[in-house]
Amino acid sequence: MATTPPDGFEVPLHRALTEPIFIAGAPRAVAIVNGTLAAAIALGLRLWIAGAVLGLLGHSLAVWGARIDAEFLEVFSRHLKHKSYLDA
Repeated sequence: MATTPPDGFEVPLHRALTEPIFIAGAPRAVAIVNGTLAAAIALGLRLWIAGAVLGLLGHSLAVWGARIDAEFLEVFSRHLKHKSYLDA
């Protein structure tokens, strides 16, 4: 017995408003922080190889985490806020 909502109470919602924003498969915030840190090491400290390795490794880990759970960063930050009640 499904009822339809009255006229004027149903709004089409675009899919882009509900999905997280990714840059090359990684969440946007993680990709920006990772790229900035890698560029600072590569350009600022002139450690080109270390900056490239850090950038590739960090981005690969972020893409891997996003494949498992698209909201992994928010879940992890919430996890850190909770106190541990059952110490094992």
